[in-house]
Amino acid sequence: MIVSASRRTDIPAFYSQWLLNRLQEGCVLVPNPRNPFRYSRVELNPQVVDCLVFWTKNPSPMLPRLAEIAALGYPFYFQFTLTPYDRDLEQNLPPKETLLNIFQKLSAMLGPERVVWRYDPVILTPELDLEYHLREFGRMAAALAGYTHRCIFSFLDVYPKVGRAMSLALAQEAKEADETAMGRIAEGFSAIARKHQLDLFTCCEPVELSQYGIKHASCIDQGMIEKILKCKIQVKKDPNQRPSCGCVESVEIGTYDSCPHGCLYCYGTSSSKTVRSNMACHDPKSPVLIGDLPQNAIITERKMCSRKDAQLTLF
Repeated sequence: MIVSASRRTDIPAFYSQWLLNRLQEGCVLVPNPRNPFRYSRVELNPQVVDCLVFWTKNPSPMLPRLAEIAALGYPFYFQFTLTPYDRDLEQNLPPKETLLNIFQKLSAMLGPERVVWRYDPVILTPELDLEYHLREFGRMAAALAGYTHRCIFSFLDVYPKVGRAMSLALAQEAKEADETAMGRIAEGFSAIARKHQLDLFTCCEPVELSQYGIKHASCIDQGMIEKILKCKIQVKKDPNQRPSCGCVESVEIGTYDSCPHGCLYCYGTSSSKTVRSNMACHDPKSPVLIGDLPQNAIITERKMCSRKDAQLTLF
């Protein structure tokens, strides 16, 4: 199986010791997002886990633990989101130059093929316009040239909650990109990406941008995982994601409302107050990411197996 760690929170930034403990102990309990009394018990061992996919905006706290995770026998790669927005939108992230340096350090440790850059989402406002994004994307692409081979981007979906939060923070409205805006950004990004030997992909975007050399992404990507493992895996498209998502199936081990980065466009956080309350309940030694296991919890064993095809080895 493939483990996603995590679309719901930033485990590398805030919970890497907890994850290492879970890998060492061999299991994790994951709450059902719709029913807090139901948990799945997920076995974690290298015979079952084919690859870990880490999603993060700041992997720095995890860097000292990567060698130990690798020594336990777990292959992995990173989806590293690095955008140009300031603290009006991303309230608690380190400075961008610091994050660029961390990206470079991570790539030096793992190799550029195991670190994917996410410029996600592209936010459009009167100030965050086409010229802004072309300038900032170009600056970051130049800094990351040679440290990654691919960049994934998407356009902001302005859900009501997100739109209200951003309007209050910026004193201006964010707008969804129309096809004309998407095309202009895609054309500009594509020219910059070619200059820096980057393959460009869109995440969960139905719009077709292949005329600019941009493909649809699989963030949890079968081809990438097969290259890391040096063998084929038998997996299907993830039915639990949006129709335009190209990810293959994985097991998610994160919990919503547990990331304090404070990104106003995030769908995984309902309020900063809830996040603070949840983080206060975190125990790195617990099988559960947040809080204690309720006394009346219903635990279901999630039967998983390796998806490796031992007959099809890649060289």
